[in-house]
Amino acid sequence: MATRRKPDQTAPEPVSPTGVKTGDLGAVDSRAQSGNHLTTAQGLRLPDTDHSLKAGERGPTLLEDFHLREKITHFDHERIPERVVHARGAAAHGVFTSYGTGASITRAGFLAEKGKETEVFVRFSTVLGSKGSADTVRDTRGFATKFYTDEGNFDLVGNNMPVFFIQDGIKFPDIIHAGKPQPDREIPQAQSAHDTFWDFVSLHTEATHHVFWNMSDRGIPRSFRTMEGFGVHTFRLVNAAGESHLVKFHWKPVAGVHSLVWEEAQIAAGVDPDFHRRDLADAIEAGAFLEWDLGVQVLPDDGTETFEGIDLLDPTKFVPEELAPVQLLGRLALNRNPTNYFAETEQVAFHTGHLVPGIEVTNDPLMQARMFSYLDTQLTRLGGPNFSQLPINRPHVPVNDMLRDGMHQTAIHTGVAPYRPNSLDGGLPAVDLENGYVQTPRRIEGNAVRANPLSFEDHFTQAALFYRSLTPLEQAHIAEAFTFELGKCFEQSIKERELTVLAQVDADLCATVAAGLGLPMPTGLTEVGEVELSPALSQIVEVPGPIAGRKIGVIVDDASDLGGVRAMRKALLKLGAELLIIAPTGGFVGKGRSGETVQRTPLTARSIEFDAVLVAGGTAHAPDIKTVVLLQEMYRHCKAVGAWGDGVEVLTASGIPADGPGVLHGDSADKTFIAELVAALGLHRAWDRADLVMANAVAPVRG
Repeated sequence: MATRRKPDQTAPEPVSPTGVKTGDLGAVDSRAQSGNHLTTAQGLRLPDTDHSLKAGERGPTLLEDFHLREKITHFDHERIPERVVHARGAAAHGVFTSYGTGASITRAGFLAEKGKETEVFVRFSTVLGSKGSADTVRDTRGFATKFYTDEGNFDLVGNNMPVFFIQDGIKFPDIIHAGKPQPDREIPQAQSAHDTFWDFVSLHTEATHHVFWNMSDRGIPRSFRTMEGFGVHTFRLVNAAGESHLVKFHWKPVAGVHSLVWEEAQIAAGVDPDFHRRDLADAIEAGAFLEWDLGVQVLPDDGTETFEGIDLLDPTKFVPEELAPVQLLGRLALNRNPTNYFAETEQVAFHTGHLVPGIEVTNDPLMQARMFSYLDTQLTRLGGPNFSQLPINRPHVPVNDMLRDGMHQTAIHTGVAPYRPNSLDGGLPAVDLENGYVQTPRRIEGNAVRANPLSFEDHFTQAALFYRSLTPLEQAHIAEAFTFELGKCFEQSIKERELTVLAQVDADLCATVAAGLGLPMPTGLTEVGEVELSPALSQIVEVPGPIAGRKIGVIVDDASDLGGVRAMRKALLKLGAELLIIAPTGGFVGKGRSGETVQRTPLTARSIEFDAVLVAGGTAHAPDIKTVVLLQEMYRHCKAVGAWGDGVEVLTASGIPADGPGVLHGDSADKTFIAELVAALGLHRAWDRADLVMANAVAPVRG
């Protein structure tokens, strides 16, 4: 405020939350703990924090022990309510660099100015599970990005799937209540494989399209690095000339789109339930930053809010990229891990209403409800209306909002007129008529009704488009997922009802699932007719992509070719990949300077951690049972396996055919062998092996 304080008005001395005076900061992080001595929250130094104050050594504890009371009270209140959805999350800081290609469609500076860098914070999450659930469950993933722009914070709160379960936000409590653990037993955790979920979606068929995405490989991503992101809704972008376009936001992973196979997801949930968050943190720590390109599908804002017959206000529909290519606007790189999980990842507050000039919402009824819900939930989770003052949520621009008081108010407001108009504070703060946020004028009319437009009633065509656009292998995975999930339901009527839904999408799929469930195929139903396929929906690639962030295990012992291991590590590091030594015991393998530090042993190594496993030449030819299991899992999961020199004999002893698809072998770890490995990693998996594995399964070894 402009008004000066009077002589009798003095604000508290400016200090940080941990007592550091502003003038004394220097290179000190004001958010960090300060001082080298233990204190109370009031700064009183303490000589002892191990014993409560008692009336004699064996006497009762005294109520006057203020340190005990403060310590226990704070501990009792450490937890805040977890998110109702997206409770299980991991996050990182990064930077978004604009390509400058957005200037023609939006006035938002962080998208329009070439080379402009904007700090971001991105949180990934699962939807259904609690904070303690596993990372690799079959579920939708949240992909929420907070841009700290020069014009205020913009939050792009999306998912790894472009469509949603419901068309109207009023149904959100229903789908989440149905998907959460059943209320009588609070099981199963973080899974949709139960009666209440399938009861709801088989009755509420607008969920069908999203169910197909969830049952596809998209429901079990390999890594956040290999996960697409979508804004889900249709947004309106407005350029400096006032021209508007409708857009769909896309995050395109530089590393390509890649998923787990089902057995991997199950193994990871037990062996390493923190699989995705560990991968995120370890990759950033190793300098293998995670990258995505942000793009938009640009669609005409002609008043119809439709495109090629697709209703753009229906969040259960998407626009195939063949009809509207994704135009890239900039690149995101996640390059810094949080310092404190609670202060940043847990307390970050996203909201679809955090917008900047040039970006607007549309009449999508799901988005309209989110505009209310996100703000409302922060009030409960973060203790009141001042959650934007938490460090992770603070805008990186001046804030003069005239909002006052409330729980956890940390600003010391000056001035005497927190209202407009005023004269006592010189008329400030002033409104900005030139650069302020103004929605594009649009005509709004109609009767007050609880209804959807007719175009919202087609629940099956796009589900069929998605399913039929996938490869036969990906379609088989969907059939297996439906069979598994419905097989976990107890009520036969629910299984039969969902089969009637599948029959209206694709009869062949329905027949496969029905056979797996031992139920008859529904009759008298007609499947969706011919649809224009979208090859962009398939995750299987034919051209190798980057391998940054990938992990390669090499099985060695004291007699192995460690020189070849070092040559391979050097080549892989240049590409951002990491090589890990797997040896019979921990510690060190080899002798002297030519030795290598061991990162894994057969006891601590499982297939889920690696994108490829190799056997070094010279390694003993009789592998232990756990090494055999590791190699067989890698082979069964269609990952790259291989050996150089006589290491191939270890593969043979493990039941791995040396001439199998995706099995690499060479005389040495030379450039040719390494190039073949890099190409195999870039293809994600040796999918040619899938049919062979199913027909001649390498049986898991029991030990």
